[in-house]
Amino acid sequence: MRSTLSAAFCVFVALSCTALGFTSLGSSTASATDWRHWRGPTGNGVASKGTPPTSWSLDKNVKWKVAIPGRGSGSPIVVDDRVFVVTAVPTGRGGGSLPELSFQLHCFDRNSGQARWNKVAVVATPHQETHSTNGFASASPCSDGEHVYAHFGSRGLYCYTLKGELVWKREDFGRMETRSSFGEGSSPTLAGEKIIVPWDHEGASALYALDKRTGKTIWRTARDEPSCWATPLIIEHDGSRQVIMNGQNAARSYDLETGAELWRCGGQTVRPVASPVADDRYVYIGSGFRGAFMAAFKPGGRGDIEGTDKVVWTVDRDTPDIASPLLSDGRLYFHKGKSGILSCLDANTGKPHYAAERINSIRSTYASPVAAGGHVYLTGRGGTIVVIADSERFEIVSENTLGEGIDATPAPAGDELFIRGEQHLFCISKS
Repeated sequence: MRSTLSAAFCVFVALSCTALGFTSLGSSTASATDWRHWRGPTGNGVASKGTPPTSWSLDKNVKWKVAIPGRGSGSPIVVDDRVFVVTAVPTGRGGGSLPELSFQLHCFDRNSGQARWNKVAVVATPHQETHSTNGFASASPCSDGEHVYAHFGSRGLYCYTLKGELVWKREDFGRMETRSSFGEGSSPTLAGEKIIVPWDHEGASALYALDKRTGKTIWRTARDEPSCWATPLIIEHDGSRQVIMNGQNAARSYDLETGAELWRCGGQTVRPVASPVADDRYVYIGSGFRGAFMAAFKPGGRGDIEGTDKVVWTVDRDTPDIASPLLSDGRLYFHKGKSGILSCLDANTGKPHYAAERINSIRSTYASPVAAGGHVYLTGRGGTIVVIADSERFEIVSENTLGEGIDATPAPAGDELFIRGEQHLFCISKS
């Protein structure tokens, strides 16, 4: 259950001095060619300086490909000259209904694809089954440029140096019991000196802030939410930072320093997965399973803001389920449910530039849209990536395939695109 599954995440630096500023998911020294978080430097799915190819095939513009053992749909991240992915590899041991797995973090050389190192974080047998389309390594890693963090949900959170040295681990979050055994997948988010860990399930749900250098708990806030697979987003508003989180009962904001709830708004659908996005005015949150809802929120509210002027606009059709929305240059892109049907709204007004455009070569989607170089990359589960113009007009530029399924969100970094397929990690670069 990934793409969103989303969603992790890196050091945040304020990008704006306006009333609402989204924050960068990388350190102040982050390279323009890094992609340290599965939703990119701002959490919105955009590589503002990226210029990856718009067309490729198995014999065109593939710089390298490398086999990934086991199974995982966590997205790749790119830090300087390294690419990181997580996976869960069967050990061949265990006689129960669930296999024993080796939960691993792999580091590859960005230029050659050669393995630099891989680390076994833990060997364990999952306590609960997962959906047939989801594995046990669905959360994406994240990095602050010094460390890389691999989150395996109930199996723990692990912090390594970029050279693969274990710094700390947390294996005491407990056992997550997800709705209908859909499996786990939320990714953590880095925010300054904190790492934010979502923990929504059918038990005691909570949001954690840990010290990113030691793993110790700074605060823990209980959440009256059932299973949710969204990833937190950090924004800045009036000089302080908020943690934005989706939820079945309500979309919510929390104070980053204390964990106190600031505002909330109901209306989301059951078992939300899509992660929030934000610009310098509003926060956008939606869901689309057994219903449809998306809204733009002013982040300055307090308490229950439903029905107030803090809710700028809402839509009640064609909203995203698994894939998170993309926010690029004032345009909000999202799929209808898990389909290839795409809408693009004016983020300021909620009015459509185009609505429910059917992309015939994409039947279903888990990976989230990303944008780079004036283009939007749309990924189908069957392995087709359709590139469209990043504009108010729907225009298909190219359709591409690498011969295997894709559930993980691609990572555009500089002039390259890193794609994690069912079996391989690909580096797409202009020949």
